[in-house]
Amino acid sequence: MNVVPAYLKTCYPFTPHWLRLPEGRMHYVDTGGEGEAVLLLHGNPTWSFLWRDLARSLAIQGFRCIAPDHIGMGLSEKGNRFFRLADRIGHIERLVDSLRISRFHLCVHDWGGAIGFGVAGRAPERVGKIVAMNTAAFRAPEGAHLPWRIALCRMPQVGEFIVRALNGFARAAVFMAARRRLSSVVRAGFLAPYDSWRSRGAIARFVRDIPLEPNHPSLPTLIEVENNLNLLHEKRVMLAWGGQDFCFNDAYFARWRELFPDALVRYYHNAGHYVLEDAGELLIPEIRAFLAEE
Repeated sequence: MNVVPAYLKTCYPFTPHWLRLPEGRMHYVDTGGEGEAVLLLHGNPTWSFLWRDLARSLAIQGFRCIAPDHIGMGLSEKGNRFFRLADRIGHIERLVDSLRISRFHLCVHDWGGAIGFGVAGRAPERVGKIVAMNTAAFRAPEGAHLPWRIALCRMPQVGEFIVRALNGFARAAVFMAARRRLSSVVRAGFLAPYDSWRSRGAIARFVRDIPLEPNHPSLPTLIEVENNLNLLHEKRVMLAWGGQDFCFNDAYFARWRELFPDALVRYYHNAGHYVLEDAGELLIPEIRAFLAEE
């Protein structure tokens, strides 16, 4: 999918923007006024569609919202290259530089947390406030567990078949990642870019790039991201958490509380991994107020 289907334009009414990188063409949303910039980073298997309601709400308040699709995801160029965590951090750094944004707030979800905090830790002077929702930017804490469904998708050959041939990762997410039943349009929106074997390649590679093994190629980058969190302790942080997350469970939430004990906490007991889908009507005004406060 290179363009937004007509049936999505009501809920995802954004003009497409593109950044040409040597690794591929990156799509991003750039909407709102000329006020403070907010960088919105998705994880796997979502895309900038995840941020549609938050971006529109913030844009009305004059914020400039920038929501990229990681290369291989969403409307960005698909291909066969395996991008590691370090690559994806670099892609976002180049996007921010290309837009000449000197300072930005940061909102992250899922694996967008490791990417976003990776960017922030390398240039903390450019970062304003941070909103972290059901994510991690550190090694798995004690009490964390890898759901068997994700472990299965990481297996050689078998996982590739499940993710790419059966669409077993993205399709399962629209039913499991939210506690409420998503509308048919929203389910279709999350799945729209991932309609073929080729278009699901980055989803499979994202899963395999989770650095669980001691010799994993992305582990040194994740350790660097984790170590750089101490450079962000003076930042205003909001933790927005769905308490029914089957993947990022309360062990991750507790670790965030240890790292940022002064963070503003918004915990939604009945929300799942897609906390914006389950609790958006409560959470979006909270995020808007948090980013707007002096």
